[in-house]
Amino acid sequence: MPQTKLEARKALGTTGFQVSPLCLGGNVFGWTADEATSFAVLDAFVDNGGNFIDTADVYSSWVPGNRGGESETLIGKWMKSRGARERVVIATKVGSQTELGKGLGREHIQRSVEASLRRLQVDVIDLYYAHYEDLDTPVEETMAAFDALVRAGKVRALGTSNHSPQRLTESLEVSRRNNLARYAVLQPHYNLVERKNFESSLRGICEREGLVVAPYFALASGFLTGKYRKDQPPPKSARAEGVLKQYGNARGWAVIDALDAVTRRHPGANFAQVALAWLAAQPTIVAPIASATSASQTQELLGAFTLQLTEEDLRALDVASSREA
Repeated sequence: MPQTKLEARKALGTTGFQVSPLCLGGNVFGWTADEATSFAVLDAFVDNGGNFIDTADVYSSWVPGNRGGESETLIGKWMKSRGARERVVIATKVGSQTELGKGLGREHIQRSVEASLRRLQVDVIDLYYAHYEDLDTPVEETMAAFDALVRAGKVRALGTSNHSPQRLTESLEVSRRNNLARYAVLQPHYNLVERKNFESSLRGICEREGLVVAPYFALASGFLTGKYRKDQPPPKSARAEGVLKQYGNARGWAVIDALDAVTRRHPGANFAQVALAWLAAQPTIVAPIASATSASQTQELLGAFTLQLTEEDLRALDVASSREA
């Protein structure tokens, strides 16, 4: 297996932060990872060189009995118990439906950032994302609200996720025209089996505007981990049926075959590592986001970033993932 101790850091665009080439997804904390497991995953991530952690105010409200904020709360408790605040770059999000409301209006952003700061037990959030675009709120109001947070020292940098090319472009223009803080990081849905939406338009905007990219669902909800194979029973998982419905097509199985072939050329590597290494090699990508539910899984994910794919490897994966579904 490739070495997992990461020494490398990458510039997080114009934010001034230097981050590990893997961003640890916090969506599982308080969901499929309880407190002890979450702490073990976070320990393994930081002890092996990771420092970039992603969460959101809404994680994990979809779990029966949860209210949202569970992930932020666990990360905050972990940072305090380990004295780890200065060792990590924390990203969280606003805009999804929570107990406080939803959207990107000024008042909701103000209420939500205070709640996130309390749960994370920090004085400032390193990277604050607009989780979803809000077509009911003027872009000027949203960007002015974010700018006020930066000026007040409650947020250091801004990012955006799940925005259309049009809304992203408009937001950047509003910031430029009004001398407001601007988005520096984009978090899109992008991986080997989800390329079109990002590559067709969003990537070009990022290249022109100097944004860097931290894609989510980097492993396609587990489809790219080797658990799904054609003509074999799917894994016993609540989401397996949906994953197969979405990706169990000609392109998906071609990608699995290509991952199999590339993995065989790199003894010790696994599907997830190869899929992440391909993603990390794409233009504008600074740190793919992936989650883990054990310390060993965390170390395996980190191994992707010491894996050196060849031009032949990258070409094979490109060809397979460019097929029609």
